[in-house]
Amino acid sequence: MSKILIVDDEKDIVDLVGLHVQREGHEVVSVDNGLAVLPAAVKHSPDLIVLDIMLPGLDGVQVHRRLRADTRTRHIPVIMLTARSQVNDRITGLESGADDYLTKPFSPRELMLRIAAILRRSQKVVMLSQHRVGDFVLDRNNMSLSVKGRLIELTITELKLITTLMSNPDVIHSRAELLTAVWGYADDTQSRTLDTHIKRLRDKLGDHGVHVGTLRRQGYFFRTKAGEPVEA
Repeated sequence: MSKILIVDDEKDIVDLVGLHVQREGHEVVSVDNGLAVLPAAVKHSPDLIVLDIMLPGLDGVQVHRRLRADTRTRHIPVIMLTARSQVNDRITGLESGADDYLTKPFSPRELMLRIAAILRRSQKVVMLSQHRVGDFVLDRNNMSLSVKGRLIELTITELKLITTLMSNPDVIHSRAELLTAVWGYADDTQSRTLDTHIKRLRDKLGDHGVHVGTLRRQGYFFRTKAGEPVEA
């Protein structure tokens, strides 16, 4: 059983999501104000947060940045759930560090599948051991990546993404393959989830971001030699 924190100021949404979460055997905690999220997350240590963007007090993007800035909550995966459906809104949510994004109206079944995929991903990451490729060292017991001894702060989703790429260095991974391996679904025609996470991963790696390569119209790969351009 996992603990899910639902953040939404619409009681009907909280009740709907809570009902389906409880049917899957999980515990539910809820808050309806952006200012209450960080204290609730610290107090209850949820395994996942379903976070609305349009909130009183603080909006969901501001809330998420606070969660990521606090060492007590930065590891908690977040699914953004919001009525905003424009691509730019989705990208803003993902770039703030969200693990996934779903717009209202939504299918409760799809939400539960995404919640299940993230919870499985969290458990799998913890169970895996250390893996080294060149200067990159994945310590998946502690959910961390270091490059030349420097620790890179990653979310669980980012860690799963770099783990998937590093598992077969210099091999092209198609978009569908990466989406299925990391998010549990292959349809990314709307949200650009994968592109946004790749960009965020490269940004966090800094000069070492060149190791995350793109082969146009084919997919992404982990480059063992960093001499070539990122895109080819």
